[in-house]
Amino acid sequence: MILTLCVVCLHWQNPYCGKLSITKELDNPMTGKLEGKVAIITGASAGIGEATAIALASVGATVVLAARRGDRLKALAERIEASGGKALPIITDVADETQVNNLVAKANAELGRVDILVNNAGIALLGTIEAGNSSDWRRSFDLNVLGLLYATHAVLPLLKAQKSGHIVNISSVAGRTARAGLGVYNATKWGVNALSEALRQEVHKDNIRVTIIEPGLVDTEIDDQITDPVAKQRIEERRKSIQPLQSEDIAAAIVYALTQPPHVNVNEILIRPTGQEH
Repeated sequence: MILTLCVVCLHWQNPYCGKLSITKELDNPMTGKLEGKVAIITGASAGIGEATAIALASVGATVVLAARRGDRLKALAERIEASGGKALPIITDVADETQVNNLVAKANAELGRVDILVNNAGIALLGTIEAGNSSDWRRSFDLNVLGLLYATHAVLPLLKAQKSGHIVNISSVAGRTARAGLGVYNATKWGVNALSEALRQEVHKDNIRVTIIEPGLVDTEIDDQITDPVAKQRIEERRKSIQPLQSEDIAAAIVYALTQPPHVNVNEILIRPTGQEH
């Protein structure tokens, strides 16, 4: 079955609009847009990372799946390959610079190139600054900021050598507006935005594109690791009052940015649920 694809939002015009899957994507006009490209996706074992891996594989990219949970990576790689895609799972903790360097080196050695990096791995440990603990703070910066920097630093020599590439950094609405109870998370995502814009200015002459994706409320497991009980209750209540975005919605935005003509750099995509005010 061939479905109609909206070339603006990449959503299927059917009851499952926004739910990307390899089976549907293989028969659509976008198929092959990233043929021959190699994409590294961090945090690929679930949520936005998993959906992005499926979406990029569906338009021809060979996807390198990076995360700590090897069993999930293996299952995802098998699912992608069973649908005609190509995937290479590599267990990686992005907070460990050595592991990240090994990830990029192995991807390049086995696949011959790296074209796309999706810095998706991250954590949202919410809570007030007063009630916070330094362990959560360190984890937040290690994953959300340093992990992104490690991966970016590792791929840049490859992208510069081939004079092309695209780095997509997953930020958040929280990278734009500070709110009580989100201070540390705000700080990490504002950092992502600042680093992304500085990087864009540094590498645009090498034909390397940089895109920031800033989702609002998304239905993923990222909130499961919140340790502050008050913050956890608030986010659970918020989810009941707003229909959140799905991971596939964010993956669609990433595909849109990556499949633009080489002279077009989509710098920033802010995407909220319709019912979300802030």
